[in-house]
Amino acid sequence: MKAKVLLSLVLLCGSLAAPAARAGDAAPAAAPAAPPACELPAYLLSSESQLPKVAEAIKSGKPLEILVVGSRSTTIPSSEDASYPARMQAILKDKLPPSEAVHVSVEIQSKKTAEEAAATFVKLMEAKRPTLVIWQTGTVDAIRAIDPDDFRGAVTEGVAALQNAGADVVLMNLQYSPRTETMISVPPYLDNMRVVAQEHDVPLFDRFAIMRQWNDQGQFDLFSPSRGPELAKQVHDCLGRALAQFVIDAAHVGPAQQQN
Repeated sequence: MKAKVLLSLVLLCGSLAAPAARAGDAAPAAAPAAPPACELPAYLLSSESQLPKVAEAIKSGKPLEILVVGSRSTTIPSSEDASYPARMQAILKDKLPPSEAVHVSVEIQSKKTAEEAAATFVKLMEAKRPTLVIWQTGTVDAIRAIDPDDFRGAVTEGVAALQNAGADVVLMNLQYSPRTETMISVPPYLDNMRVVAQEHDVPLFDRFAIMRQWNDQGQFDLFSPSRGPELAKQVHDCLGRALAQFVIDAAHVGPAQQQN
């Protein structure tokens, strides 16, 4: 029962059930200028690790296929075009040359631990064959108090499976929620994801630090129990923008390869 209560609190957008879908199915509109609330310090959007396969796809004009593997917090009910994968797709299409095809699809691994999700990766990669996989994980493991060492081993195996299948990988850690800080121990899972990212030389998108920055600076009130769909859309929009910029920077896409 406690785990169910915690899960409902951690999920920013409430009950976010949705089937696996291509983020572009809803044909999101071109991205407007970034709102001030999305502003972040540069260090939160940079990584020493690179995305060579993404860079090659953009350089050669091949379609950029991105697969987001995540939990129910990846989506927004009845507003898939406002979810962060769809917003990321819109921003990438806006920034990359018109000839560059960008497709973002989503694979929901609802309530699965890192170990359970990683077990699906071989078949998933055979079916999807993405250029880049963005793996959002850690929340379920933290709620279930999975041993941190076991969690690190599962993330390691998952990253290795994705890389062996020929994809670039970006790890995305947990959401930040001030209402759950005293209820679950998050640091061991954050630390272990950072270790795996360093060991496998993959970029880590620090969603936890990014959302905490927004909350601490007053851009978004993530503590309020009355968070509505509009707040969810705003946060997802900012996450999509940040993730798109993160991917562009990690792929070392220069100004000459961008539209603006």
